[in-house]
Amino acid sequence: MTVETYRNESAYPFCPGCGHGSILDALDEALVSQQIDPAKLVIVSDIGCSGLSDQYFGTSAFHGLHGRSLTYATGIKLARPDLHVVVIMGDGGTGIGGAHLLNAARRNIGLTLLIFNNMNYGMTGGQHSTTTPAGAITSTTPAGNLEHPLDICSTVGVNGAAYVYRGTNFDKDLPERIVEGMPNNTFGKRSLIAAQEELGLASGVLYRREVDEYASAYRAAAERLRGSTPLRVRTLVPESTSPLDRAVNIMVAGSAGGKVRSAARMIAEAAIRSDLYAAQRDDYPITVKTGHSVSQIVLSPRAIDFLGMDRPDVIVVLSEEGRRKASRYLPEMKGPVFVVPEFADLNTSGTVSVFDPRSAPERVGKSELALAMLSGAVVHEGLLDADVLRKAVSAYPAFAEKNLVAIEAGLSMAGVN
Repeated sequence: MTVETYRNESAYPFCPGCGHGSILDALDEALVSQQIDPAKLVIVSDIGCSGLSDQYFGTSAFHGLHGRSLTYATGIKLARPDLHVVVIMGDGGTGIGGAHLLNAARRNIGLTLLIFNNMNYGMTGGQHSTTTPAGAITSTTPAGNLEHPLDICSTVGVNGAAYVYRGTNFDKDLPERIVEGMPNNTFGKRSLIAAQEELGLASGVLYRREVDEYASAYRAAAERLRGSTPLRVRTLVPESTSPLDRAVNIMVAGSAGGKVRSAARMIAEAAIRSDLYAAQRDDYPITVKTGHSVSQIVLSPRAIDFLGMDRPDVIVVLSEEGRRKASRYLPEMKGPVFVVPEFADLNTSGTVSVFDPRSAPERVGKSELALAMLSGAVVHEGLLDADVLRKAVSAYPAFAEKNLVAIEAGLSMAGVN
């Protein structure tokens, strides 16, 4: 029977424009061209966006710790040499598991390794990785990356890898290159030596260059920055006061992609402008634009030392995913609960207020709902003034117009101004 695809019916979770999906499509095309028995194929992955890949194929799979996928794959291949083993890693995994990368290259075990290199830790906030270019600005190198990037292809090449290909997800011949990289594990000592001669791999001193010692370069960079900060800092100056005399814990529970966290941040910034302390804690799964998104905001007239949550004082429920995350608190809730119409009969001991987006003077979209509901809730409860909310969102000109519309919609739904 001909295998037409090795993919299952699940849709990729990757961000729009990400190349991960097209690489996996190329892998699928390469597998289809070879008609490998799915029962004889194992896809091994670790952590990160690339680590999600194995679950979208109808084959055997092994998902493990960050940087360790090559070790698992090595064990699988040694135990079952009849299997085709494909390893998927990101540049983060190759950095964390660098020694495993070197050993896999020099051992010439029959594995195919696909490295999804986006030159940063994309899933966890854009921190720099081993392949981040020198001088690049990331969340952990705001003054520019001091480290020289790891050349993965050259590294595995000089350490004995039998086939090394560098390309992009845009390459039309990527499926063919993946096919070429799927070995039959027939290399022995003589064939390796012959391959080395054929490829013209020289021996002896291959690289010699003057490189700044990292510790010295780090201290020199720190000295240059002394008295300044490379971070982009916005100073929030109190413009009004709030009557709040106690800490208030607000939970806003919605879905990924609904701008829950950015809405919570706007409320926190408005609180700081009201001479309050504010803290924010977020909870969301590693998948992109799927699942829940929950933010906890603490507003207080005094310094906030603890972000734990025994029970929220205010809950805002935006979606079914959010309702499930808030369900543990709802039965014993004592304070107000703000919901959209579909949760009007919510099972809670709190006081339920229904905000209907259809009653707003302008249409409230999915991405504006969190800010609208939060704005209406905090003004309704007398925690913040509407004007300070307007000033907080106006500090971001690119989004001010939409955010102001959302605030006005929330105030209208709450019956306040």
